Amino acid sequence: MQQTKQLKDKVDKYTTLKSAWEDALVLCDLANEENDESMLPEVKAQVASVENECEKLTLQTLLSGRYDSKNAILTFHAGAGGTEAQDWCEMLLRMYNMYAQKNGYSVSTLDMLPGDDAGVKSATIMISGLNAYGYLKSEKGVHRLVRISPFDASGRRHTSFASIEVMPEIDDDMEINIRPEDLKVDTYRSSGAGGQHINKTDSAVRITHIPTGVVVACQTQRSQHQNREYAMRMLKAKLAEIAEQQQKEKIEDIKGVQKEIAWGSQIRSYVFHPYTMVKDHRTGYEVGNIQAVMDGDLEGFINAYLKAASLGQLEK
Repeated sequence: MQQTKQLKDKVDKYTTLKSAWEDALVLCDLANEENDESMLPEVKAQVASVENECEKLTLQTLLSGRYDSKNAILTFHAGAGGTEAQDWCEMLLRMYNMYAQKNGYSVSTLDMLPGDDAGVKSATIMISGLNAYGYLKSEKGVHRLVRISPFDASGRRHTSFASIEVMPEIDDDMEINIRPEDLKVDTYRSSGAGGQHINKTDSAVRITHIPTGVVVACQTQRSQHQNREYAMRMLKAKLAEIAEQQQKEKIEDIKGVQKEIAWGSQIRSYVFHPYTMVKDHRTGYEVGNIQAVMDGDLEGFINAYLKAASLGQLEK
């Protein structure tokens, strides 16, 4: 049913684009026949709209990976730097929530470890919607922030880092061989604010896959059973991507190219001071309107990555 819906959506989008293109042609012909220059702004807007939609559909053809159509699971980790890095991690968490909201995706929080004074130390969210993983897989890596720290009384400039792991959600019917004896399951009390239930029982679940060392956790659901179910889905996703990359001997490969959340390993830099700019170091794509980016305007970076990846032009 899901595959049928996806195919129907593709046909509908093509039909809509074809109709918009025909309308633009009619408008152009009408303006030429009447020699009416006042229609030029309307014609330009119509053509720009068609070009924009055509670009989106073209990019969707690049999403041909096995898991590209799946939901995306994003895990955030603050780098060294205490409160400053944890605040940056929370800023990135907000940015991807805003991106999801603007693109019609839904977001659910699977795990959250608050910072000591502000921000978050780590978090895991799932962004659900068609092609969520296909688009967001480009965000895997270390993100670097340069700004005047609001936590520094001297007003000095600070550099902070946070890493993001991106994995596809794996369907329950997909064959991933996980032996019960390879799992270490720990339960603990959920952290953070909650209702009458959340902090009184050991409902949070942490699962360690012993052969690979992969660790997943979930604490946001109301019961231990639900948290275990979500954690197992996350574990399946990580193991599936390891198998896809055929790099089972190195678990670091599932976490992208970053080796350390520090200098020289970042995929993208966000500079608030002494100028404003966001630059992706893999594609060279950059934007001066940093506030728009922090409000979820990531399409330019994602599109540039997909194009460069398809042409084999990504910088290492």
